Amino acid sequence: MAGIASFVGALMLYAGYIYTNAYFGYFRLNPFAVGLSTFELVMHSLRLATLPVLEALALALLVPAAPRLLTLLHVPEQQVRRLRDFGRSIARAHLGYVVLGVVLMLLWRWIQPYGWTAPLLVAGGLILGLTRAAGPEGEARAPWERAGSLLVAGLFLIWVTALLAGQLGRQDAQRDAEQLVSRVAVVVMSTERLDFAPPGPRYEDLGKGVHYRYRYTGLRVLLERDHRYYLLRIGWDHDTDPTYVIEDDDTVRIELRPGVLPRTDR
Repeated sequence: MAGIASFVGALMLYAGYIYTNAYFGYFRLNPFAVGLSTFELVMHSLRLATLPVLEALALALLVPAAPRLLTLLHVPEQQVRRLRDFGRSIARAHLGYVVLGVVLMLLWRWIQPYGWTAPLLVAGGLILGLTRAAGPEGEARAPWERAGSLLVAGLFLIWVTALLAGQLGRQDAQRDAEQLVSRVAVVVMSTERLDFAPPGPRYEDLGKGVHYRYRYTGLRVLLERDHRYYLLRIGWDHDTDPTYVIEDDDTVRIELRPGVLPRTDR
């Protein structure tokens, strides 16, 4: 149990890093340079729990206990026996899943964005091969065979996690960029004129008599960390536009305002 808990914890940390790296990398930011903590990386990994494939896998873990549960629910023994036979037939086909996964790897470029199914099939087949139902009655596999299968299956599960986390991170980043107008709006007031890379935000000079003379609008907050604001302009384009980094100090005043809610059909 301690080994499984350690593996799951490391997998969550790894998934969180891959997710945040893909998400912030879309905006040309490094999650470590931004200053995300280990706890935040683990919390970001929970985003993967919304994926249907992982929810299905979680339900699949309950399958071995299904016959016992059905017996407690007083389901007829004949139906329970059929379920056991069905599960045994699936387990005995484990080598077929491994072979199918390897074939899909050879077709990698043609199965995107569902490439994660290939290592998932290999890992699933190897794990099924470790179950009692996978082999003849009374036959036990050698310890080194079990250890080797678990090691390879674990490596493929890490690969699956990386693929899913990276894909989900990019998808979330693209969605947030498309809905940028709904994020928190920012007005940057500055005593000196700021040199924004083009196309830049909207600019206004309030005159010499104003302490914060220059005002910049049309910006949205991507992230705020340690008095540093990572900003995007309205209409931000991934291919051409920069991500602005503004540090809040004595020469700059940051005003946060509500974003604009996207319209919904009535």
